[in-house]
Amino acid sequence: MDYLSSSKIAKIWDLSERTVRNYCAEGRVPGAYMLGKTWMIPESAEKPDRKPRERKTPTTLLERLRFEKENLIKGGIYHRLQIDFTYNSNHMEGSTLTHDQTRFIFDTNTIAVNGTEETVKVDDIIESVNHFRCIDIVIDHAKRDLSESFIRQLHHVLKSGTSDSRKPWFNVGGYKQLENEVGGMETTHPKQVPRAMRELLLDYRKKEPKTFEDLVEFHVAFERIHPFQDGNGRIGRLILLKECLNWDIVPFIIDEQHRLYYYRGLSQWDSKRGYLIETCLSAQDFFKRTLDRFGIEYK
Repeated sequence: MDYLSSSKIAKIWDLSERTVRNYCAEGRVPGAYMLGKTWMIPESAEKPDRKPRERKTPTTLLERLRFEKENLIKGGIYHRLQIDFTYNSNHMEGSTLTHDQTRFIFDTNTIAVNGTEETVKVDDIIESVNHFRCIDIVIDHAKRDLSESFIRQLHHVLKSGTSDSRKPWFNVGGYKQLENEVGGMETTHPKQVPRAMRELLLDYRKKEPKTFEDLVEFHVAFERIHPFQDGNGRIGRLILLKECLNWDIVPFIIDEQHRLYYYRGLSQWDSKRGYLIETCLSAQDFFKRTLDRFGIEYK
């Protein structure tokens, strides 16, 4: 039997010599043996078939979201999350868009208005589209450490192109310049916001691994700082989504059923911490049903 070197076989098989050597090392070329540092291969050996590349099946929620997002899959958990999360979070902040209109914008990048008398705010449409992009950013960078720059990036994307962004005092992607309040409660003064945010994130990074309560506690502190002129609630809930995905915690959506309990929980955090936590856990149970429906496992 005549033998040829791996370099000559590589030319015959139209492969790189490295690939041929790997085939030999894996035992996929019968009769091949090492002579010094060179693989000797029977001249009559047949070229092995390439092994089909195994496609990793998405198992976690984050993997599934990334897979469906990258492959433009409609009707899956990614599609459901984008529409439900965006509709409910924007609705809490006064958006007039219905759930169907939000879905229509996501599916077709257009808006359907029934009849001729119904009106829709342009800002509502822009902020829905921007919110879809924010969720994509959250999914893409879920495993990235939470930082001020990331939080400001979310705000910049959410508010870009809105009427607020054209106001000289509205700092898109930057911290507030004017005092504001939430639910009748004072928030951190604009001059104190940078320091307050640095300290909040510093304390948050010390806690590892993060628990469900750690995430809720951070959310309360963030909303009390209220670092941006507008959009704080939506940014805060986007951060919750990101951190849930990061730490393999089932996320949740504050819908109409939980909205008033959520606001009450925020305002009564100091005296009744369990109120907000139980509200978020209840919302989480709702989302678990969605995961069950799509066959996604969770802890």
